[in-house]
Amino acid sequence: MFLEVTKSLVEGFLTTLKLFGVTLVAALPIGLIISFGSMSKFKPLKWLCKVFIWIIRGTPLVLQMIIVYYGPGLVGNWAQGIENPNAIVTWFASWTVFDRFVAVAVAFIINYSCYFSEIYRGGIESIPKGQYEAGQVLGMTKGQIFFKVVLPQVIKRIVPPMSNEIITLVKDTSLARVISVYEVIWAGEKFMKLDGLLWPLFYTGVFYLVFCGVLTLLFSKLEKKMDYYRG
Repeated sequence: MFLEVTKSLVEGFLTTLKLFGVTLVAALPIGLIISFGSMSKFKPLKWLCKVFIWIIRGTPLVLQMIIVYYGPGLVGNWAQGIENPNAIVTWFASWTVFDRFVAVAVAFIINYSCYFSEIYRGGIESIPKGQYEAGQVLGMTKGQIFFKVVLPQVIKRIVPPMSNEIITLVKDTSLARVISVYEVIWAGEKFMKLDGLLWPLFYTGVFYLVFCGVLTLLFSKLEKKMDYYRG
């Protein structure tokens, strides 16, 4: 029985890893782009980004997943009842089936991009303006100043809050079961519902503990490697 449970949990955990990886790969660069928008001198863009971040950070991730998964279908049903619909409405009307994993991934990417953007913004704004001016005096372009002077220091400063957010992401992947995505918690609950076994559900905690432990060690090593940036 133990081997059967382990096999099932491993299958579910592979989905957890997939969701974690997809979210991290997409949310990190998108978050940086959003942070640039929230710091932009172009006020309409700045406030648009800030309002977007406020909405995403101020509403539950579960609600966002439900909207992403069920929203297009609901709009599609509404659009089908419109006479002489335009191209956009027609496209929504045809978009009634949304893969569950894709819906969860989209919701996670949007959510974590906003959280990462605020971490990026805090790190970038913490760098003294004198360093930008010093780079300009040395004849460096804005791009060179950012990538060669500012970014290494920003990475050093954002590693601790970023690591906390990424570890939170590991645990948040369990929310995917809300729209019936088979992940490790779902696998554990299956044995509780079908066989009345409670221990497989607790067993899922081992997977999270090991994964979070590995990430903690990796981030600790990264922090030590970044120690030479004292700015």
